[in-house]
Amino acid sequence: MAGTTPQPTSRTRSWWGWGWTDAHPDDAECTAMGALLPGTLGRPLPVPRVSDLDIAGPAAEPPQSLAHLVSTDRGDRAAHSMGKAYRDVARALRGRPGRIPDLVARPTDDRDVADLLDWAGERQVAVVPYGGGSSVTGGVEYRGDAHRAVMSLDLTTMGRVLEVDTEGRAARIQAGTLGPSLEDQLRPHGLTLRHFPQSFEFSTLGGWLATRAGGHYATGRTHIDDFVQSLRVVTPAGTSSSWRLPASGAGPSPDRLFLGSEGALGVITEAWVRLQERPRHKASAAVSFTDFQDALRAVRALAQSDLSPANCRLLDAGEAALSGAAHDGSSVLVLGFESADEPVGARLERAVALARSHGARYDAADGAGGAREGSPGGDAAVGAWRSAFLRMPYLRDGLVRMGAVAETFETAATWDRIPALIDEVRREVGAAAVKATGHPATVNCRLTHVYPDGAAPYFTVLAAGRAGDEVAVWDELKAVASEVLHRHRATITHHHAVGRDHRPDYDRQRPEPFALALRAAKGALDPRGILNPGVLVD
Repeated sequence: MAGTTPQPTSRTRSWWGWGWTDAHPDDAECTAMGALLPGTLGRPLPVPRVSDLDIAGPAAEPPQSLAHLVSTDRGDRAAHSMGKAYRDVARALRGRPGRIPDLVARPTDDRDVADLLDWAGERQVAVVPYGGGSSVTGGVEYRGDAHRAVMSLDLTTMGRVLEVDTEGRAARIQAGTLGPSLEDQLRPHGLTLRHFPQSFEFSTLGGWLATRAGGHYATGRTHIDDFVQSLRVVTPAGTSSSWRLPASGAGPSPDRLFLGSEGALGVITEAWVRLQERPRHKASAAVSFTDFQDALRAVRALAQSDLSPANCRLLDAGEAALSGAAHDGSSVLVLGFESADEPVGARLERAVALARSHGARYDAADGAGGAREGSPGGDAAVGAWRSAFLRMPYLRDGLVRMGAVAETFETAATWDRIPALIDEVRREVGAAAVKATGHPATVNCRLTHVYPDGAAPYFTVLAAGRAGDEVAVWDELKAVASEVLHRHRATITHHHAVGRDHRPDYDRQRPEPFALALRAAKGALDPRGILNPGVLVD
């Protein structure tokens, strides 16, 4: 049973920054934010215009048989030139977006994808697969000059739920389906994928699969990998279509080859994914800690319990203040539970009791609790965090307009390494910011995902920039952070992918025999080297 055809929206996406143009902070709000961060500009940089960019004519033209799939519009090309990382926004504001693709192609089916790849291979045109464009690691831009032209392959025209198996709770979905459309098409069946990254509104199923994206939920099925039954992938060497199975022990998984491959080995065009019934019972609460180390121990105990909270997000004092969850120097733990078939209030009460046994403060009467069944947001702290979570990317762009460095990065490590890792990132990145700018920086941390054996710290960095050289400042701070991660054997990315920005550190992290196998796979599947050059492997 197929889903409905998605309906287009009338709102306009920003070509240079996050999300919708009508949701961006205005100049007054940007100025007010900048005033809180020493060393920023006196007034915001102007919103960049496509008309001000120096965009050359396309260096290649498709054959007539493919021309109906291809756009050479200047605005369309500019919007596909990069993702939405800090360095992307900062470059766009300074009129330096990098290599703008010559063509934007929008295939409608697998045959179109194969034909476009065949033509690109014959003409040495680089092909950069593109979903929602929300990459924050340089995953959807072309760097270098090894190819005569660049084509952005936008999959969003392939945005339908093709088949729903209600008995087996699974669906066959095209890779270009954006998060909201995917859920809208599943809703009539009472089912959900239950994968909600922060970029949910502006990212696609194919993008999640190609980057091994993490979702909102803190425990259980945290990554898109956990939902995959089978994949269909078009490569220059042919189409790979794995069997739809609940599980298999038949050798190395063909799906694992393409999950996280970031379009370097093939173009994911559709997938069968596992679904769940939509939750009907929800409850949430927030507890606070005076000591961050106590909070870490509480979260570890929760992760090692059988409670399986949907949300178990620990905000340090700085992050709690930034989100409005607390202003008294406390760390805040946001807890949430949900279920499709049974009340969850008792599980939440057990989680709160466990947190309190590790020093948590909890008082529903003063807004620090709110553990009641069916609560839409729990309490003031939970609601403040949720609002800030959704609004933060827009506020980041406002700070970037003030010349600030405002960026995040994430990692994962085992519990024995977590306390020292967090302390050293805060200290060393903070010191590097003072050295680079002459001004102190804010380095906050939150735990976004927790496991019995470790956790995923997520860091926010707010610092002054150097006028006209803001990207260089971030690169300096990122290099320091990456060295700390490497020292502690923490991954260079837990759920944001490798892209081009993390490539040097990924090369250090992966075993050399695996790199050898990956290079061989790249050579076999993409012999002309046209697919997303520079990502994962040369």
